[in-house]
Amino acid sequence: MAIRDYRGAWHLVNASPDLRIQIGACSDLQPGLAVLRGTPISGVLLTNADLDHVLGLLSLREGGRLHVYATSAVRETLSESLGLTAILDSFCGVEWHERPQADFAPLIGMDGEESSLSYRAIELPGGPPVFARSRRHDGAHSVAYQFMDRNTGGRLLVAPDVGGWSDALRAAMHESDAVLFDGTFWSGDELLRVKAKAPMAREMGHLTIRDDTLAVLGKLPAPHKIYVHINNTNPVLSPGSPERAEVAAAGIVVGYDGLEFEI
Repeated sequence: MAIRDYRGAWHLVNASPDLRIQIGACSDLQPGLAVLRGTPISGVLLTNADLDHVLGLLSLREGGRLHVYATSAVRETLSESLGLTAILDSFCGVEWHERPQADFAPLIGMDGEESSLSYRAIELPGGPPVFARSRRHDGAHSVAYQFMDRNTGGRLLVAPDVGGWSDALRAAMHESDAVLFDGTFWSGDELLRVKAKAPMAREMGHLTIRDDTLAVLGKLPAPHKIYVHINNTNPVLSPGSPERAEVAAAGIVVGYDGLEFEI
């Protein structure tokens, strides 16, 4: 997920292992002709420390200094268990930013100036990733991000990993013009149907579409309601499935590569 401000600077929400391929497929994220090793990507906001969300940071190591936004628990997990800070400091360098939970704070643009985009974090339930469960760090291990464009007043909520509801999350959903929400699983036992002894959706930190989120998202006033972070076992990925029809009937889009909108 990439978000652009009015000056053309981009911020990513998480950095997946295939980030290099994504940049290659999106001309807006590629360096300009006059830039030797630069990038229009100004920073990356991490929702948690899952490998699927952080390994793409290594693909950005050859550019300028990285601005990474994360909770202290996520930063410590990545630094101690993966050595991420040491690795990035050996190349481009990394500047960590702690997320505000109440008031919005401006993101940092490419030139070090404040972006027109502001953000805040919404704490969610969840623990450290599998590779770091022997090291417990206090604080939030999972968050959603709400963005606000100070020029237009538009608001965007990005919540790809949601293991439970909270008043703060529900309020942010209702006041946002666009909601990108956890669509990982259709049902709680989805993985169990294809893999013996697989965990349930709740055990993996995900609400399900069928039992938890479809009714809630369907009632939101937001013009853009989009399921993201969809697992390959989820039947909503099939355009002709009855599950996909239910999602469409609720006015919700199943996210896909290349989807763009403006708020």
